[in-house]
Amino acid sequence: MHCFILAGGFATRLWPLTERRAKPLLPIAGKPLLSHIVEKIPKNIPVTVSTNAAFGEDIKRWSETIGRRDLKVRVEQTKNDDEKLGTLGATAQWIEAEKIRDDILLLTGDNWFGFDMKTFVDAYDGITLVAAYDIGDVAKASAFGTIITDKDGKTVAAFEEKPKEPKTSIVSTGASILPSIVIPDLLAFAKVKPDNVGGIFEELLRLERPVQCFRFTEPWFDIGSFETYLNTTRSIVGGNLLTGPDTVVQDCERIGSVVIGKGSKLTRCVLEDTVVFENCVIEDCVLRDCVIDNDCKLRGIDLTGKMLRKGTTLMRA
Repeated sequence: MHCFILAGGFATRLWPLTERRAKPLLPIAGKPLLSHIVEKIPKNIPVTVSTNAAFGEDIKRWSETIGRRDLKVRVEQTKNDDEKLGTLGATAQWIEAEKIRDDILLLTGDNWFGFDMKTFVDAYDGITLVAAYDIGDVAKASAFGTIITDKDGKTVAAFEEKPKEPKTSIVSTGASILPSIVIPDLLAFAKVKPDNVGGIFEELLRLERPVQCFRFTEPWFDIGSFETYLNTTRSIVGGNLLTGPDTVVQDCERIGSVVIGKGSKLTRCVLEDTVVFENCVIEDCVLRDCVIDNDCKLRGIDLTGKMLRKGTTLMRA
């Protein structure tokens, strides 16, 4: 088995945080999201991370910190959203270039998976396996691929990619295992719909290839928005304060989940469900539901529900 992680999106909905940063490198509870994912992958499974030319060097630098010799970075020669190969297109290109003949653990690099990846792999029995989660809201399921199972609760009877009128709240979560036998089907489908990675399951069912689902109840987040980024942080950090090396938090009031990155210094602040990245200096501020990027300087500011671009300076006399 070989793991392929899709980390080539441009994540415009999370700008300015992802304007010059790959979304999978966003810090989640003190370390990049991609690190959380890779650390869950069993050591006997080699890993390839696919990204774009705009973030290729950043991903390569990150890969040197993860401590896995079997991890490779594959860089698509695309620098903006209009040029990208598409998620399935990138997967197909990798398969053909590397002559992959193994089963594939396919993961999207912008999802936080609460379940144990080894348990997921152990549940695989040679049939296409999709990790599924009940989000509990049929209306919200229209943003995802939805899964309807047979009475056994495991065999997938129907899969609909982002349906307008969902029939279920059980959704695909960006984690699947594809047996080598379906690789020709994937390659053929990728030529027609290169940006529809979820649609491959619809296609396999159309071809009467069996698909199974792995149901889990641990937390899962598709980090596609400011709201889900903060919700992921709340889920992991709980009601705690998490600080990085060389941080200073002095005379501050904390409410809920607060994460302070390396080298940041905060004095006389009120902090509620807020993430402050690295090397920020913040004094006499009230920050609620905020994300503050690296190297910001704030004084005497009240902010609610804001994302601040790297290097922002806001000073009230």
